[in-house]
Amino acid sequence: MRTPVPAALTALALALPAALCDGSPARAAGDFAQLPPGRLRAGVFVEINPSTVRAGDDVGIRASCDDNLKAATVTTTPTGAVIVSPRYGFLTATARVPATTDPGNYSVTLTCPDGKTAKSTLHVVLKVEPTRGPATGGGGTAGGGSAPVLIGGGLAALMAGVALSVVAARRRRLG
Repeated sequence: MRTPVPAALTALALALPAALCDGSPARAAGDFAQLPPGRLRAGVFVEINPSTVRAGDDVGIRASCDDNLKAATVTTTPTGAVIVSPRYGFLTATARVPATTDPGNYSVTLTCPDGKTAKSTLHVVLKVEPTRGPATGGGGTAGGGSAPVLIGGGLAALMAGVALSVVAARRRRLG
């Protein structure tokens, strides 16, 4: 048996969406329908990818201004000023952190053509080269004096096996 829905509840269910979105499709879609192509409203920001790098590595820069059709400038101590150009709806560029950069945290500042700015942080870490191979078991590639002893022992065991087989073959012939 179906229960009838009160008329007031039906009217509320129909009126609620209209009250929330003001009846205008552009507002319901977040005002993106009113913007020309290539000018998505993403806010003013700057991103460094990866944000933690070793000195000498490359970083990708992705930024956004109110108008992403004009180039902007990203400035940081290690790389200096880098021009970010429009690409795929954002402002992008690639920069190399000089190999002589000291480890530390460096401020990254985006300056848009209209004067707005955004900040981020670039973390530069010390470049460390390993002195030995990874500790994964046998140690054949790791440094140390055990490899010549193991090779010598293996050759000695092989020679002993050959000598015993020769002695056994002679006994069979003689016996």
